[in-house]
Amino acid sequence: MQLCVLDVVDTMISGYSKELVIMSGTELDEPGKLKRAVIDASAGGVAGAISRMVTSPLDVIKIRFQVQLEPTATWALKDSQLKPKYNGLFRTTKDIFREEGLSGFWRGNVPALLMVVPYTSIQFAVLHKVKSFAAGSSKAENHAQLSPYLSYISGALAGCAATVGSYPFDLLRTVLASQGEPKVYPNMRSAFLSIVQTRGIKGLYAGLSPTLIEIIPYAGLQFGTYDTFKRWSMVYNKRYRSSSSSSTNPSDSLSSFQLFLCGLASGTVSKLVCHPLDVVKKRFQVEGLQRHPKYGARVELNAYKNMFDGLGQILRSEGWHGLYKGIVPSTIKAAPAGAVTFVAYELASDWFEANLT
Repeated sequence: MQLCVLDVVDTMISGYSKELVIMSGTELDEPGKLKRAVIDASAGGVAGAISRMVTSPLDVIKIRFQVQLEPTATWALKDSQLKPKYNGLFRTTKDIFREEGLSGFWRGNVPALLMVVPYTSIQFAVLHKVKSFAAGSSKAENHAQLSPYLSYISGALAGCAATVGSYPFDLLRTVLASQGEPKVYPNMRSAFLSIVQTRGIKGLYAGLSPTLIEIIPYAGLQFGTYDTFKRWSMVYNKRYRSSSSSSTNPSDSLSSFQLFLCGLASGTVSKLVCHPLDVVKKRFQVEGLQRHPKYGARVELNAYKNMFDGLGQILRSEGWHGLYKGIVPSTIKAAPAGAVTFVAYELASDWFEANLT
């Protein structure tokens, strides 16, 4: 299994390197470009790991809601004869803690970290390359002058590249986080082998299509709105804090708290818009998972033909609120996750740039 994981990671890294070469139009053999790529990838990996560890409990709760076929909202239960396992954020938190202990909130965290570290590494590195290509310069001050539309496009492209490179780990994370007690799979190795044996290698990419369709607006909105909020904050600083306008680097004029608020707002906006597609993705990922009956109806294997069929079935059988299951913990998680990711990236990038020789 270790060899399989290493092979997957090695493939992702080699594929990522080729993408950088194609997008930049030149080989990454120039010291300055190689250093910049290492800084972006390292800072992105650190940011993703920190964000993931902090927000894991909310992510587990969100996944439990999303893969539950029965209603999750109290108001939706009035018209339903079904008795859901999970109902309400606080009640679900108490149930998970009582049945699985504190560690239950970090279930699936190992594959999640294996997913998020390469994901954010690829995402921020590709984002910088796309912005450098669009701006004709690798300097951050020139990136800040890009059109908002280019920021959205850059974020979308970076999100797609990162998703393809890290998706199997995302699927394993979802399966392990949603299985509950008793466990269907004792560890990541068991889940990996079972999925490959029953569904083939393509089973590790179940739900990739809705994920890519989701990630284009999600990552575009996340990075685009982040850059937009940063620009607004810079304008505010120049008007009301003239003492900071002498800085040569636009990001220097923003405090860590302002960067935190920008990340908070961008994470909230992007998650609210794209949540229904995330629900469909999670259903694809847990198809055929033989959870204990106490967790309610199971998502049968090949239950959905494609993304549109999944959206239609959920809408018909569960109503509009079915497409927004888990929206409360998802939004609560997305806001600090976005904030922590961007602040950690900015700080880690500055540290690597100052100390990497």
